[in-house]
Amino acid sequence: MFKMLSENKTIELLKETKALLEGHFILSSGLRSEKYVQCAKLLMHPNKAGEICGSLAQKIKESKISFDAVVSPAIGGILAGYEVARYLHVPSFFTERVNGKFVLRRGFELNEFKNILIVEDVITTGKSSLECSETIKNLGGSISGFACIIDRSSGASLIQTKIISQIAMNIPTFSPDSVPERLRNIKAVKPGSREFF
Repeated sequence: MFKMLSENKTIELLKETKALLEGHFILSSGLRSEKYVQCAKLLMHPNKAGEICGSLAQKIKESKISFDAVVSPAIGGILAGYEVARYLHVPSFFTERVNGKFVLRRGFELNEFKNILIVEDVITTGKSSLECSETIKNLGGSISGFACIIDRSSGASLIQTKIISQIAMNIPTFSPDSVPERLRNIKAVKPGSREFF
């Protein structure tokens, strides 16, 4: 049994680790936002990240979904997936991009691990998680569910099933041609790593 954290305690840890940023951000989806959650800042503090991932692991455990392993899309999901898998005593794999497509490399094989939980740090559109899940399905695996530290999709993710998250954050996003006036005077930065057009 892991300690469940409240929403307030989760936000407190995100702020303590400077994982919650404010400004004008270009998300990996191409959308714009005035807040950006950079989970790498949280995950650089193992004890604080462990508190949050342990709480997420407890939520996953209580959901009673059945899975044999955790798979995460690189690079953002790797540490979150590893921590959750560690708490739940299952193997942890990750997919990475080769020629623009997610693949399993480094000797990772599903073999007996057929039922997979996809774990991310942040889900917004769900694109990376779904690409990762397609890779797993193409290798003969089955997707048991999706989980993340922060669900910022506001229910509008491309993922059609329930997302288990430590915290859901409603952070408005804007298309590049509908950026509010308050953001237009702030230089837009792209903190994510995935290329888009």
